[in-house]
Amino acid sequence: MQRRFLIILFTMLVLGALTACGSQSKEDVMKKLEKQSEEMAGYKTEANMKMRTGEEEQKYHIQVWHKKDDFYRVKLENDQDEKGSQIILKNDSGVYVLTPALNKSFKFQSEWPQNTSQPYLYASLLKDIQADGDAEFSATENHFKFKTKTNYQNNKTLPYQEIYFDKKSYQPVMVKVFDQDMNALVEVQFANFAKDESLKKEDFDVDKNMAMAPSEVPVASMEGTEMAEVLYPQETYGADLAEEQEVKTEDGKRVIMTYGGDKSFTLIQEKAEVQPASAQYSVQVNGEPVQLADGVIGAMENNRLEWSQNGTTYQLASNDLTQAEMVSVASSINSTAVK
Repeated sequence: MQRRFLIILFTMLVLGALTACGSQSKEDVMKKLEKQSEEMAGYKTEANMKMRTGEEEQKYHIQVWHKKDDFYRVKLENDQDEKGSQIILKNDSGVYVLTPALNKSFKFQSEWPQNTSQPYLYASLLKDIQADGDAEFSATENHFKFKTKTNYQNNKTLPYQEIYFDKKSYQPVMVKVFDQDMNALVEVQFANFAKDESLKKEDFDVDKNMAMAPSEVPVASMEGTEMAEVLYPQETYGADLAEEQEVKTEDGKRVIMTYGGDKSFTLIQEKAEVQPASAQYSVQVNGEPVQLADGVIGAMENNRLEWSQNGTTYQLASNDLTQAEMVSVASSINSTAVK
């Protein structure tokens, strides 16, 4: 009898513990996530990102370093781009987008990453959850899941996301970003997320990160090569190609395309120029870093957008397109597009 009573009591305790564990509310989980964020002096993580926003799926490897309070280093490598990586840096001097293979950098006076959603940054995910009063919460066997609105300033076609956290560690596991029809067009899978107190301000220094280029990227391999094929945008907002002009330059050629219509714009593309290691090229931008649909980071300033990809530098300018439309045009430029 006593043994039976003990078995029943043990069963009740186990079931009670399981019920308590599984009954955590959205508020309970958020408090633990916020507490973890506040207590972390820093973290390092790696992630793999898939983007299905173009004709072909793009895959990226992302490395994130964060030091409290506002130091970030995000390195993005595209599996299809052999010319190297891009690095987004935020330190106490500003925000930078570095292209080490070209020895080139853009400097922004920007609120990045606070002013837009970033699916690979822990603090950004928490901010999106906090900002959405209608965020949906659920729990699976291994994860806590939040469904929230996104805040992409230059891309309104991705309005929703699902964010998964590990039930035991409360660390981010996966993020899915959806279009209006709930098709998952972006997916981020986290790995090796770990708290790190060893990061120093020097780890976020521009010169130090640019100096990594020789060991990462075969810079010399970009010299003496012609510009890749001329590419055309698929999204033109009704504008038609009115003129295409080819100009000879010291490094090859520059192609200037003029599109006419209610949404007119000019697109320029030429071989990306590699700066000597002793003469780092830095551009001051009164704008924002923007992420194109293929994961490349560009520099947006008023009515002008510049970015480099696959050994080619692109410039897009328009007085008629909004900044979000410019991002869409730039994101639609690929080898399958035709005149």
